[in-house]
Amino acid sequence: MKVGVISLGCAKNQVDTERMLGLLQRFGYDFTPDPGEAEVLIVNTCGFIDPAKEESINTILEMAQYKEQGRCRALVATGCLTERYRADLSEALPEIDILLGVREYEKLPGLLAEKLGLPLPQRSCGLSDRLLTTPPYRAFLRTGDGCNNRCTYCAIPLIRGNLCSEPVEQLIDEARALADRGVTELTVIAQDTSGYGVDRYGKSMLVPLLKALNGIDSLHWVRVLYTYPDTVNEGLLDTLAEGEKLIPYLDIPLQHIDDDILQRMHRRGSGAYIRRLLDYLYKNYPDFTLRTTMMVGFPGETESQFQTLLAFLRDYPFDRVGAFAFSPEEGTKAATMPDQVPDKIKQARLAALMAQQKPISLERNRRWVGRQTELLIEELTRTHAVGRTPREAPDVDGRVKIPRRSYHAIGEYEPIVLTAAGEYDMKGESL
Repeated sequence: MKVGVISLGCAKNQVDTERMLGLLQRFGYDFTPDPGEAEVLIVNTCGFIDPAKEESINTILEMAQYKEQGRCRALVATGCLTERYRADLSEALPEIDILLGVREYEKLPGLLAEKLGLPLPQRSCGLSDRLLTTPPYRAFLRTGDGCNNRCTYCAIPLIRGNLCSEPVEQLIDEARALADRGVTELTVIAQDTSGYGVDRYGKSMLVPLLKALNGIDSLHWVRVLYTYPDTVNEGLLDTLAEGEKLIPYLDIPLQHIDDDILQRMHRRGSGAYIRRLLDYLYKNYPDFTLRTTMMVGFPGETESQFQTLLAFLRDYPFDRVGAFAFSPEEGTKAATMPDQVPDKIKQARLAALMAQQKPISLERNRRWVGRQTELLIEELTRTHAVGRTPREAPDVDGRVKIPRRSYHAIGEYEPIVLTAAGEYDMKGESL
């Protein structure tokens, strides 16, 4: 029985997809990338913002066509959108045969057996191995699910619930198992990675976890994404800077810098704290790669507050900046706040922020020209090898291109010197 899967949304959702695939593999299912060949089609949906919801619904409808045009006998919808809008989807999209929320994947083998007229599967014991959807040399390690931060614009707690951290020992075992399967680059993720363990241990356990991961011999790079401002401190930065395999890369989505806006967003960590943290980094670890995400057009944001944000990004330069315009999400407090900013102004501010950031990113990249580093090769063309250095996180940052040599291989680490910089991508040569 062949299964086709489409995973939408973030890397956290991708881990759910991999666990679901591992479970189905354990029960004897096979997989195909061709939806026309699949007897079961699964869409793991995203429901974070309106464009993601639209993409999820359109994908479900697209896959539903294979019930007539292909071999599909069961269409399954899972994930954040189905968790939040189960009743609505069941009524609006009768093409869906099975609807599951974000923590119901263990039910899937039994529900498929009922739908397809197969023998009911025997109860499975223990955790299933993940079936990786990433290249075999890299994987995500998700430290938990849900979030205790109640940002007024964010629907994640409405969908995923409160923070639920995995035990440290279980995560270390999972990391070792991934490394034994050939994974050399591990990216640690969660909705709030730096808050890992607060619910289970009463304090953040990210530093002890990172130190344990640093001791796994066959891992080469360990990177952390999605940290939260007020739980990032000097100790975490020191750990990232000093670990042999830990990447000196700080991903800290700030959203804004104006204290009034931060308070109305219900974001912890003041503008002053953020500046002190960055001052410590610039002084002690100038080679850290810095990434953030900013939101423009939050309800009540004035032109003066937006200019404060722009000035901050000039005074405290980041290597990578992602930005988006506020989107009122159903069920969130911010959706009904007064003084909503008109779309035209939001889009103009977004364009202005990104236009300002381009030369900053270029200058931050130029600092590395002439310096030696490592390149993880991810693609080989006829003339070039393309990949990432420690400064580029998977899926979200730029790439580095070097002239191809006969000995280059995908998944290997190549010593290089960087020779040219663009706003996002760079060029180099093998040493």
